[in-house]
Amino acid sequence: MQMSLPKQLNWLLRGVSECISSQWLEQKLAKEQPLIIKAGFDPTSTNLHLGHTVLLNKLKQFQLLGHQIVFLIGDFTAMIGDPSGRDVTRPQLTRQQVLEHAKTYQEQVFKILDPEKTIVKYNSDWLDKLSARDIIQLMSSHTVARMLEREDFTQRFSNNQPISIHEFVYPMLQGYDSKHLEADVELGGTDQKFNLLMGREIQKHHSQAQQVVMMMPLLEGTDGVKKMSKSYENTIGITLAPADMFGRIMSIPDHLIMRYYELLTSISNEDLEQINMRLETENPRDIKLELAHHLVEIFHDNNAADSARDGFLSQFSQRQVPDDIPLYTLTKAQRAMAIAPLLKELAIVESTSQAVRLLKQGAIKIDGEKIAQDNMPDYRDEMVIQVGKRRFLKLAIESTSDEK
Repeated sequence: MQMSLPKQLNWLLRGVSECISSQWLEQKLAKEQPLIIKAGFDPTSTNLHLGHTVLLNKLKQFQLLGHQIVFLIGDFTAMIGDPSGRDVTRPQLTRQQVLEHAKTYQEQVFKILDPEKTIVKYNSDWLDKLSARDIIQLMSSHTVARMLEREDFTQRFSNNQPISIHEFVYPMLQGYDSKHLEADVELGGTDQKFNLLMGREIQKHHSQAQQVVMMMPLLEGTDGVKKMSKSYENTIGITLAPADMFGRIMSIPDHLIMRYYELLTSISNEDLEQINMRLETENPRDIKLELAHHLVEIFHDNNAADSARDGFLSQFSQRQVPDDIPLYTLTKAQRAMAIAPLLKELAIVESTSQAVRLLKQGAIKIDGEKIAQDNMPDYRDEMVIQVGKRRFLKLAIESTSDEK
């Protein structure tokens, strides 16, 4: 992709919360040589959501400009646990758990990044080889006082909450990754600032050119307020079926439309400005339809995006119940369950508490009738349950020998 230096800089800095520093980034770009762009991901869970892809999208922009992307899987550091933003010590994972998660990460990130132009590294390749002497030498270059400058460590220390010694090692190992890879730029979230700056310090300690640090904001979830997180039940998973992904994107508040375009797409700044101008005169829902189509196309394909859009318009604009409702056949045991635990059992909601909350909000219907109590419905063959605005399912009764 051909682009003038000023345009490159404006595009790459779009959506960035903090860059240390934009002048250094401009100097590196001016050399007109491929830069090594690093972003590390600790595989602490199996599935990624749109919040994780903010970094991936920025990596994609660097990739389109011809720079070398290093997607670093922190399989070694994941077993330590990143203390960033934690008020308690993070549980440590086993190597088997980490490797299982890492496999799913690779499958998902290449929905955005070009696999032929991306180098995938595991930091166990070099961190496993460090001797006790190497670790001690690494730790000797930093003081406890320096570590306690971290806001999360300071708070825990002040509140007499435990800080394990191994947590001090984490940022130093992340910094060592930058030294090993000779990174020119490292991307991370705003909650990663201490770790990212540690990379600069360790590179300087080894007489390397220091990396530019670019921090991306934390993306708000479907509630429009809190950061996207499974803990808040406001995520949009990138492995969701096209219709589900489309529907969840359409559920975001209008004030997030520009933010999602800015952080989750690689459209030009000129196109972004056009969308912003359209929002002043057009129905935001129409522009949100385009956003949902664009994002579903990224993670699936154009046909899937078209189908999801058509299904959404048919279902909600024309108030029709979809034709392709999934069918669940209830066992005798499931027929003895109240509605909230049943929906959790069928994986329609993420938790029983979420189902209870939806019940209180009147967001669950059986055959078009709202139900407000978490009781055991009169399960019959067949009945349609609607959960929220987007989810429909048809229940059937499993026949057993004593019922025939």
